[in-house]
This record gives sequence, C-alpha cells and structure tokens, in this order.
Amino acid sequence: MIRLPVSPGFVALVAVLLVSCGGEGKARPDLAFVSTRDGPYAIYEMNADGGAQHRLTDAETDVSKPEGLFFQVEPAWSPDGAKIAFSSGRNGSFDIYVMNADGTGTARLTSTRKDESHPTWSADGGAIAFARAQDIYVMNVDGSDARRISDLDAEEAEPAWSPDSKWIAYVRRDPGTDVRDLWIMKPDGAGARRVTSLHANSVNPAWSPDSTRIAFASNVLGPLYDIFMVTVGEKGVRRLSRVGPDAFEPAWSPDGTKVAFSQNGSILTVDLERNTEELTDPENNDSSPAWNPKPPAEGD
Repeated sequence: MIRLPVSPGFVALVAVLLVSCGGEGKARPDLAFVSTRDGPYAIYEMNADGGAQHRLTDAETDVSKPEGLFFQVEPAWSPDGAKIAFSSGRNGSFDIYVMNADGTGTARLTSTRKDESHPTWSADGGAIAFARAQDIYVMNVDGSDARRISDLDAEEAEPAWSPDSKWIAYVRRDPGTDVRDLWIMKPDGAGARRVTSLHANSVNPAWSPDSTRIAFASNVLGPLYDIFMVTVGEKGVRRLSRVGPDAFEPAWSPDGTKVAFSQNGSILTVDLERNTEELTDPENNDSSPAWNPKPPAEGD
C-alpha cells in the first residue's frame, strides 16, 4: 500500500460487515483490497467484476490514532488462497500478521519497534518475505527465523516473490540518489541484478503468474505514476495504464490476462490491450488490490 505524505481525512467509524456497492451476494472471492469506507484501513474482498464487496473483519478500532487508523494494509494471499498476510500499525509500529481468508484467526508474526511491511509468500507457502525499515527479510510462515537477505549499503524495499519461487523482486535506491529501480535476487539474497534503468522512481513490483514479467508503477514519463510492464531479461518497458491520476500497486490476475491497480481512490483492471474497467467507487478510498491465486469457482 502507498502511504502518501498527506493522509486521507478521518471518517466516522461505522460497524458494517457487508458492503454491497458493486453487487450483492457472497464474494467468491477473486480480489482482496484495502478501503477506508468504514473508518480504518481494513481489508475487503470482492468478485473479479467488482461485485459482492465485503469487509473481512468486524473488529472495531479507534481511528483517531494512527495505530487504529492503519488497522490492516498490504494484503497478500497465500499460494493456496487459504490465508492472507498483511501489515498493521495497530500496536504502534507496523508488524506482519496473517489471518484465514475469511478474516478469522489473526496471528501476529513480527513484533519489533521497526516498521515491517509488504509481506509476500514463497510458492510452497512455507516462508514470507517482507521489508523491515530499509532492508528485506525472509522468515518462516510462523514468524520464526527471520533473516536479512538484502544489501546493507542500499535502501531496499517492497519485496515480491515470484510464483516459481526462484526470485524476489524488490525496489532499490542507492545512497546519494533519488532514483529507485527494480532489482531481483534469489531468496537467499544471492545473484542480485538490476531489472530497470529508467532514471525515475519505479515501485510496486508484481510478478506475472508465469514468472516472466513484472508489472510496476513508475513516473518515468513525467510527474504522474503509470503502470508499466517489463519482461525480465529485456530492456524495453510497456505502459499499461492511460495517462491520468497517479496509478499504483499492480496485481496480476491468475490467468495473466489482466492487471488490477489503484488509481484515484478506486480499483481498476487493465488488460494487455490497455482496456480498463473500474471496479470500485473512488469515494470509498480503495487501494492495494491483491488477486487470489486460487479463487473458488463461481457458485462454490
């Protein structure tokens, strides 16, 4: 999730479990996302067409304090679709948590004074990579054996584990520069190499299901961020989103035909021919789409 310098205005907390804008009925679900429509940043789910939008937890929190406002952000599905990892500032600094896909059974995995963010799962579901301050760590799925795998001499963040589990993509900023590029490394930190050289800020890497392409957000064309795609090992990048408000946080559909992203407070999808569809209402301040890699079949 992108936390911009100017936070959205506080709104009154409303204890609502079912949100039916965009459609009614039970979500399959295809997408998780973050919204402040009920007050705090919390995780919701919806169908691929934007229908059956539904908040996953009903826990109340005090949104007058930062630790209450940032209740649940940056959702990441486990490979089997059974669990969702996320970051939360509910205890002051941000920590990594995990819950069942239906919002039950929340467990805290990290508990340091440093902010921890952007959880991402290994293909076998046995490990989670995450950012701690300006470094990248990998830990067991129960939170044990957290070990740093990033370079101490650079600022590295926003890890994304490839679906084939061979690589972790991440954002790197070298000391003395304002430029951020995408890099990849092996899960043990070895073999680090640059993927983009755009002389801009490139952020939010997201792997395609076949682990050959990375979608990301970048301001390479000007002050606004757009969604781009790069094939690993190739130099050229391709813009997917159309010029408009800043676009962030791409996430690939399981079949690799669409990319969801956040723009101007709503969730949209774009296919590889650049056809877009808006799934949620921008007035709800929605962000951080995460596509379920194993969504149940319709009717399940």
